[in-house]
Amino acid sequence: MAIRLTENRYGKSHVRLMKVERDGARHRVTDLTVDILLYGDFAAAYTEGDNSQVVPTDTMKNTVYVLARRQPIGAPEEFGLRLADHFLTRHAHVSRARIVISANPWQRLGEHAFERAAGRRTALIDRTRDHTSVEAGIADLIVLKTARSAFAGYLRDEYTTLKETRDRLFGTAVKADWTYHGTAHNFDQLWQAVRQTLLDVFAAHDSQGVQHTLHAMGEAVLQQFDAIEEIRLSMPNQHYLLADLSPFGLDNPNEVFVPTSEPFGLIEATLRR
Repeated sequence: MAIRLTENRYGKSHVRLMKVERDGARHRVTDLTVDILLYGDFAAAYTEGDNSQVVPTDTMKNTVYVLARRQPIGAPEEFGLRLADHFLTRHAHVSRARIVISANPWQRLGEHAFERAAGRRTALIDRTRDHTSVEAGIADLIVLKTARSAFAGYLRDEYTTLKETRDRLFGTAVKADWTYHGTAHNFDQLWQAVRQTLLDVFAAHDSQGVQHTLHAMGEAVLQQFDAIEEIRLSMPNQHYLLADLSPFGLDNPNEVFVPTSEPFGLIEATLRR
């Protein structure tokens, strides 16, 4: 029986990097987690134990630190592009480099003091010798609105116990990823602007459900930013249940809630130009 190795890839995962860039007394910190995957002519390492074409994953880790030292990191997308270029340029047998970066944003408190800001920034660079894809995103953007949120008119059957509401708490942890046209953009400026657009629409939207608000958020991003061709959104519905205070002779006019972590609804969609 003939057996073939049909696909392979390997790399280094969760390479942690913190860089401090000093401009006199004013400092800047960059806090990244980098994943590297290489594709190419590595079959002999799997089938024959021949490692002559294998770039050690420890070398990949060291490359992250060396490139970070040699020049300013810049936007995560820019750093990912430089990493992908490095592996494709150095190694003719590497056909594809996939770089995934997660950045923890730090908010300035002074010239050299910082506070962790909300929401992780993400970037994905997928580069071959004739094509480059750049994606960016945000994760763990935790938001809550206490008005202009409803859920009613849904399908009912014999197992439905949920009560309709025109006034509920709406909490979620937004995860959004978007794909750029090309690679020549001001990635920092675009990321900040997309983040603000998502927040603005969430806050102002008259929500008839998580799906309704998710679509409005993605639609606004595509309408405002021509550089983005597609956006993918994932928004878990973090439930807040109204506490029953009737055993204590008290009413509860939508003031006291019990946050729950599980189970939760998960709403996802992709919008494309």
